[in-house]
Amino acid sequence: MTEENTIEIEILGEEFGLLVAEGLVRDIVALLEDLRVERGANFIKTLKEIADHPSFSLVKDETNIYSTGNESDEDYDNLLNAARKAVEHGYRVFILPNPKGFRTADFIFERKGVYKMFDLKTISGKNSVGNRLNDSIGQTNRVLLNMTTGYRTRTIVSDIQHYFSHNENVLEVLLFKGKNEISVYRRLALNKRFYAEFKKLFEK
Repeated sequence: MTEENTIEIEILGEEFGLLVAEGLVRDIVALLEDLRVERGANFIKTLKEIADHPSFSLVKDETNIYSTGNESDEDYDNLLNAARKAVEHGYRVFILPNPKGFRTADFIFERKGVYKMFDLKTISGKNSVGNRLNDSIGQTNRVLLNMTTGYRTRTIVSDIQHYFSHNENVLEVLLFKGKNEISVYRRLALNKRFYAEFKKLFEK
C-alpha cells in the first residue's frame, strides 16, 4: 500500500468517525414526540437530552434563556417575558420549538439539576384561568400561569381545584405573580385548607 493510499484511508476514517458522532444526536422533534409516551425515569432522561441538544443557543442579550431560533413564533414575546421571570427565580430556561403535527409544551425549566416541562398560559383577562388551563390538556402535566393582571383569589382557587380534580395526570400548576413564585401540587390543591394557604401567597 502506498503512502498516498494510507493517508487517504486515514482521512476517510476521520470523516467517518465524525459522521458517526453526529449520528448520535437525535432530531429534537423526534425527542419531543417521544415525550408524549414516556413516563418516569425515561421521561426525565429525554428532557435532559433535549436541554443538551446542540440546536439550542443562548438568546441574544439574555442570561440562562436558550432557544432553537423560534423568534418568529407569534407568542414569542409572552414566552420571553415568562422565561425572564423564571430566570429571576433561579431556573435555566429552554424555549421549545413548535413542531407541526402534534402539540407540545413551551418550556423546559432546570434548577438545581431538576428538569421540568411546562406549558405557558399568559393570564391577561379577568376570567381566563379556567379556560387557559383546559387548553393545556394533552400538552404536558405541568402548567405555568404568568399572571399579568389582577385576579380574584377565590376564582383562581376554584379554577385550579377544578383543573386538578378533572385531570388525573396533572402534577403541578406554577404561578408567577409579580416577584412571587407559587407552586401548587395536587395534594395541596385538593386539600380543604387550599384556599387559606393559597391566599397567603397569592395576595402577598
